[in-house]
Order: sequence, then C-alpha cells, then structure tokens
Amino acid sequence: MLVVPIVSGGGGGVGGGGVGKGGVSISLDCNYAKGKWVIDNHRPLYSGFGCKRWLSGSWACRLTQRTDFAYENLRWQPKDCELEEFQRSKFLTRMQHKTLAFVGDSLGRQQFQSLMCMITGGEEMQNVEDVGIEYGLVKPEGGTHPHGYAYRFITTNTTILYYWSSTLCDTQPIDPTDPESDVAMHLDQPPAFLQKYLHKIHVLVLNTGHHWNRGKLKANRWVIYINGVRSTEKELAMIWRAKNFTVHSVVSWVNSQIPKYPNLKVFFRSISPRHFVGGDWDTGGSCNNTTPMSVGKEILEEESSDLSVASAVKGTAVKLLDITALSQLRDEAHLSRFRMTPNPAAVQDCLHWCLPGVPDTWNELLFAQI
Repeated sequence: MLVVPIVSGGGGGVGGGGVGKGGVSISLDCNYAKGKWVIDNHRPLYSGFGCKRWLSGSWACRLTQRTDFAYENLRWQPKDCELEEFQRSKFLTRMQHKTLAFVGDSLGRQQFQSLMCMITGGEEMQNVEDVGIEYGLVKPEGGTHPHGYAYRFITTNTTILYYWSSTLCDTQPIDPTDPESDVAMHLDQPPAFLQKYLHKIHVLVLNTGHHWNRGKLKANRWVIYINGVRSTEKELAMIWRAKNFTVHSVVSWVNSQIPKYPNLKVFFRSISPRHFVGGDWDTGGSCNNTTPMSVGKEILEEESSDLSVASAVKGTAVKLLDITALSQLRDEAHLSRFRMTPNPAAVQDCLHWCLPGVPDTWNELLFAQI
C-alpha cells in the first residue's frame, strides 16, 4: 500500500479551528492524510447531471453509460480529527477579495473544475464573471483554447483560476519563428505565468507528475535546458531526475517569493495515482472495479508516498497537500471505459477521475487549510 505524510516544516498542513460534522471540534493541527473512506449518504456535494458551465462533459460520468455511482457516496474521514465541512458561503467569505490559482496539468484542471462545481453547488450563477483576460488567459491566434481559465464571484470579489503548466517549468520555443521548433524546458525557471502574476495570487496550488516521460518529451519536442543552455548533464537525461530537479527548483523559487507576499499561501499537491491493471493506457490496461480497494482499509503512515514533493517542501513555507495514498484506495472512481458516446475500442482512462468524485476531497482538504 502507498504511504502518506506530515512533513515537518511544510507537511500535512495546519487546518483552522472550527466545528466539524456533528458539532465535533476540529483540530488545529491535523494530519489529514491519515484516515479512511466512509459511506456518507449526504454525498455528492453537487449533481453529476449539472454543473455544465464548469464541468467537462467527458469527466461527468453521470452523462456516460456508467450505471454504478456508489463512488459518489464516500467521504474521507481523518483518523485523529474532523475534516471541516465544506460550505460554499464559508469558502467565499474566507476567500473574499482573494485569488486562488491552480497551476499544473490536467489533474489540476480537474481540481479546478471540481472546486467551481463545489462553490456553485453545480447550479447556474449569474454573478460569476469570466476574467481570463486579466491573466492573459485568452485563446491564442490559431489556437483551439486558452492556456487556462479565470472566473470571479462578484459578490465577494473571489477569483478562481487554472493555468496549464504540465511540468511546472518555463517552456519557450528555441526558434520562435519556426512552428516546428524544439521547445526549451528551463528546469531551473518557474513558468512565466507565475513570474508575471504571482503578486495577484493569495492561494496557490501546484501539481505535476504524469507528463514526465519519454513519450511526452518526444511528442512535445521538449529539450532540457539549465542556466539558459541545453543541458549536457547525464543525470538530468534521466526523466525522474529532471522532474525532481524541477519540483525542488519551483518550490525553492516560490518559497523565496513568500517574504515579498506575506499573505500568500502555497500548496504543492502530491501526485494523483494511476490504476491501470494488465497494461498501460495504450497497451490494454484497465480499471474495471466497482468496489473500491478502500473497503476496510486505513492509511496510518506518517510519511508521504510522493517522496519527491515531500522532500522538496520540507523546511519551506510551502505546504504539502497530500492526496496520494487516500486517492490510491479509490481505484473504482476513474473514468475507466465509459464515454459519452459508446466506443468499445477506446482506451481506458485510469488516470483522470469521475466528477463528482475524488478531486472534491482534495478541495475539502485544501479548504480546511486556507
């Protein structure tokens, strides 16, 4: 079984005091990563048939051929404390005049969409304004979609945004005049978006992981750069070392910025697990379970199974949002073979999650710590 954390100096996080479910006091110091999944018939937090403005149709499993939805009725219960119950009004009040930004890959986008659905309850709200242009999040010329999204809840002046940065390092075409140019991955530089807009952000949630493989580097024509030149270091030619270098680099950079912005809270979300069985996504791998492996199991370990992120944040002001082990127990909650349009030949998706679903819990843990 995977293991999970509180990492001193930046680990499991410190939640705010308050009252949890049933009037139980919420601990000020809680390792939310330890615990178990329990059935809660008051779930989900929003309808899988609704939230059409925010939720991608391909991730709304209620709109597919899936017929089992027990995965929607599980709630994460920390072992030694209560998890603060998510309330829309409380979240917006807590984030009044503030901006929360998710920066990462498609799992970060799932967490962003989940939060938008949780705040709105999946219902249409007229007082939500698209403010993407304020963050340069507009569709580029010749592009099919922007590099992210930003929306503002007008009544509380709360902005929620997502920016696509699958590797959390700055990427720039080596020859901007050539559409077929290789792309420099500057492992020692944070994304240009963060460099430009960090001063506008109050809560930042970072993530990376699944794009660090040979296939992605080749498909995207990514070339590793350090100190502004192409890297010749043999160690960084190993993808996992390049990823670890980048994770430590971006944590070090953002930690150096926190003294300039004392109201900034930064979280690094640990990696979301894959559940392919019998192969990978392109070699017949599947995830057909409907009964989660979480039944009767409890996470008790103190240390995170995402060693790369845990070691990077240790001793910094960046907090670890540790979701790896608790998500590892939820193999039944992926998109699997289900699609909006039946396609028996389609590969199974055992990486992304059905929504409502597991990413809602990631946001509950985040809410308890901001």
